[in-house]
Amino acid sequence: MTCVKKIVLWGMSTLTVLVLLFGYRTSTSSSAATAGGTPSAESPVGGGAGATSASGSATSGTGTGDGGAAASGSGPSSTSPRSSAPSPSASSPATTTVTGAAADTRYGPVQVQLTVASRKITAVRVVEYPDSSGRDQRINAEALPVLVRETLAAQSARIDMVSGATYTSDGYVSSLQSALDKAGI
Repeated sequence: MTCVKKIVLWGMSTLTVLVLLFGYRTSTSSSAATAGGTPSAESPVGGGAGATSASGSATSGTGTGDGGAAASGSGPSSTSPRSSAPSPSASSPATTTVTGAAADTRYGPVQVQLTVASRKITAVRVVEYPDSSGRDQRINAEALPVLVRETLAAQSARIDMVSGATYTSDGYVSSLQSALDKAGI
C-alpha cells in the first residue's frame, strides 16, 4: 500500500510542476520594455553619424532561426516614425537617400534606407521589419540597432549576423546590399 501512495504522490507532484511551468507568463508589456530603455518595436530603428554609440557588441553566429536575440547592447541610438520621409541632412546637395529593395523573410519583409554623403554611409533606417508578434518585436528591438551600428562601422554589407535573429539579419543584409548598389557604393 505504501508503494501506491508514493506513486500517487509522485504523479501529483509532477502534475503540479507541469501546471506551474505551463502557467508561467513572462512580461511582454511594451511599457515595461520602454521603461527599460528598449524602444517599442512599432517605430523603426535608425542611426546616423551624429548618434551616440551604445556600448556592447553583437554576438555573431549562424543560428537556424529567430529564437531570441542574443546580442548585447542597449537600444537604438535614435528612432523615428515609420514614414519614408528623408532626414533633414538628406536635403544638402551632396547627400542622397536610397532605399533598398524589401527582402522577404520567413517572418516578414525587411527594408533598409541609407543616407549617403560623399560615398560614405551617414545614416541607416530600417523602414520595414517583422513586428507582427511580441516575439518579433523583442528580437528586432535588440537585433536591428546592432545591425545598424555594424553597418555604420563597416561602411559595407559585410557585417556579422546577430545570433537568434538569423532571418532578420539575412533580410537586412540583402536589402542593405540593394541600397548600396543603388547608391553606387
